[in-house]
Amino acid sequence: MKNLFLNLLFLIPILAIGQTTKYANISGFVLSADGKPAVGITVKVLPEERTTSTDKDGRYAFNNLAEGKHILAVSAIGLQTQQREITVHGQRFEVSPFQLAENQSRLREIVINAKRDQDFSRTSSDYVAKMPLANLENPQVYTVITKELLKSQVVTNFDDALKNTSGLDKLWSSTGRPGDGAAYFSLRGFATQASMVNGIASISNAGIDPANVETIEVIKGPSGALYGGAPINFGGLINIVTKKPLDTLGGSVNYTAGSYAQHRVTADVYGPLTANKKLTGRLNTAYHHRGTFQDAGFSKSIFVAPSLAYQVNDRLNILLEAEVFDSEVTNPLMIFLNRGRQLFARTPGELAFDYNKSYTNNDVTAKTPTTNLRGTASYKISDRWTSTTNVNYNRRKSDGYYQYVSYNGTLNDTIISRLAAYQNSVSQIVNAQQNFVGDFNIGAMRNRLLIGLDYLSQQTENHHSPYVFVDSLNTSIDDPRYGNYGPAVIDAAIAASTSAPTNNRTRNQVFGAYISNMLDITPSLHLLLALRVDRFDNKGTFNFDTDVTSGNYLQTAFSPKAGLVYAIWKDQLSVFANYQNGFKNLAPVVQPFPDISGILKPQQANQWEGGVKMNLLQNRLALTASYYNISVTNSTRGESIIRDGRPYNITVQDGTRLSRGFEIDLTASPLQGLQLIASYSYNDSEMTNAAASVNGRRPVEAGPKNLANFWATYAIPTGLVKGLGAGFGINYASENVITNSLPTGEFTLPAYTLVNASVFYRYKQFDFAVKGNNLSDTQYFRGWTTVEPQMRRNWLGSVAYSF
Repeated sequence: MKNLFLNLLFLIPILAIGQTTKYANISGFVLSADGKPAVGITVKVLPEERTTSTDKDGRYAFNNLAEGKHILAVSAIGLQTQQREITVHGQRFEVSPFQLAENQSRLREIVINAKRDQDFSRTSSDYVAKMPLANLENPQVYTVITKELLKSQVVTNFDDALKNTSGLDKLWSSTGRPGDGAAYFSLRGFATQASMVNGIASISNAGIDPANVETIEVIKGPSGALYGGAPINFGGLINIVTKKPLDTLGGSVNYTAGSYAQHRVTADVYGPLTANKKLTGRLNTAYHHRGTFQDAGFSKSIFVAPSLAYQVNDRLNILLEAEVFDSEVTNPLMIFLNRGRQLFARTPGELAFDYNKSYTNNDVTAKTPTTNLRGTASYKISDRWTSTTNVNYNRRKSDGYYQYVSYNGTLNDTIISRLAAYQNSVSQIVNAQQNFVGDFNIGAMRNRLLIGLDYLSQQTENHHSPYVFVDSLNTSIDDPRYGNYGPAVIDAAIAASTSAPTNNRTRNQVFGAYISNMLDITPSLHLLLALRVDRFDNKGTFNFDTDVTSGNYLQTAFSPKAGLVYAIWKDQLSVFANYQNGFKNLAPVVQPFPDISGILKPQQANQWEGGVKMNLLQNRLALTASYYNISVTNSTRGESIIRDGRPYNITVQDGTRLSRGFEIDLTASPLQGLQLIASYSYNDSEMTNAAASVNGRRPVEAGPKNLANFWATYAIPTGLVKGLGAGFGINYASENVITNSLPTGEFTLPAYTLVNASVFYRYKQFDFAVKGNNLSDTQYFRGWTTVEPQMRRNWLGSVAYSF
């Protein structure tokens, strides 16, 4: 059935060639009374009810409009609607400009007031499909978290921002350790990290500061066809879209203070740097300090993000961006459960543990400086073709102590060990992408064609001490050894260790090429087909102590993608279906016999998904609902064989896994001043052909089965108390099985519901806000074979000045 479906998808464009109806692409401009571009004005085609908005040049466009008579309507809140009858003919039709009665300053006020009712949603993306594409015509599911939403929630850290989407939950916090020190999240049942910025690879060993975030795109499902396999995982990816320079002078300064010694100062300044406004700049910066509800622990950081945009001419634009992030943190308390025997305690409440203790002190820290340098050149080759060149350099370091605690007792769950190592690691990424995007018609059918090349180089150099046992403590009592801990104690344990340190370098590179085409078979039926090929070149691990390189290998992977979208109601309601593929490169393994191959194929994930997308009432009501089924093949597992009367362990590559579920995301602005978002997701994951110890069980990275989130704000729009408002939200997660194997049994984190609320006041150029998180002071946990207690009730106060 799957092969038949794919064959039909490829046949549809051939069968549709014979259509006789003629269609055209139309465009035009809306100008203010003083002849300047009118930005953000709604333009509608009647009677088809197709809607769009004018861009920064006052331009609007409709594609695949049937030839003949139509009515164009131009409107905005507070603006008198204008209508004009047009007769469309030819493949491209230019409409004479609309001239509004309002001047530019009046229009800006109208558009800003209108936009405030739509701040929580975005109707299109330049990154999800690597070309400009409206959400309703994209067969892939994604959610967008906007900076306006984060402002309304007084969000001060990146992890809290991701509570605003379905299907995603945090597994554990940033540890600062080399390679994968950023926070982990479960997305559609698979572990993932925030690894993409503006569509290209950019990884951190630490937390991510949200000061430079324009939007966060959570792109759902395996996405190997456009993004490859190295930096992402099968559940999807998290892409950060950064703030860009603007050609008007403005900015804001914000100070936030709160519980547990939280202090945060941010600044955002932008504007033209030359009189002709061809050179523009922006600077985002932040200082952040946060403590903890436990007896020790903190994080502090400085973040600076300058950017420059230069419009060389009408065809060429250059964007240069930098991000410098410097932080020092203590490791969060993560309690590693015993993995070698049956657990005695099966919930956090059954552990004899005081979660107000951190089991560290404020001298045991790690520094994690990160630098990103990005350059983008956009060139308009012709009216139908554009070229975009992206280059990114990412450097991140982990320097300091990584420490954790682990249960090691054989008779009970009360004896815990503190273990530590000194980490000294530097990782570097170079990612270069070249994309060509064409927008052209073949007959009556519009094509949006993407042709791309992708080069990714990754290198990590490690100089670590061995992991050492420092001491053991009894968690059921007030152990007097608890306070005898710090850098001197850890250094002494490292010096006494007989284990060898780590001194090595790993390198790999990926050469990728991809092609994707969005074909408008009719104005209502869209077909997307994509294919990628990757050549993965693992250069192996070089050991500085022995001068030996090991583990090098080459591997090739292909990743297809297909999707159908049918617009039931143009630009307002569509149904979709997709097939998406993802892959992961797997290194060869050593087998006990030469006749058993150790060469592995890439691990594969295949998703089938269908659903509905809606955008009604001029962007005031947006909804995406879908059901997905992801099957993973080519996973490895151990198997025992008998030869010559003796047992041997071999690796076989026939493991499988399933992840199925449905998701709903809603944003709405039903009346002036009221905005809300809501989401719900259900995930059912199972290891279907795996080692006997986990076969038939839910994977421990899958997260809670049920997740629900809600946030609403209301600001009084008129009157004496205009700008006064309040926000209210709920985050719910069902129970989460974080250890789940035959040798250990199950360990379950209980379900929880968090209640959050805010009060704010906007007066002229000032914004004041007070926010309460976890108002019921719920004790809740996250984890991934670990138990991590989360923040208790806390308060934030914020004041901002905009200019």
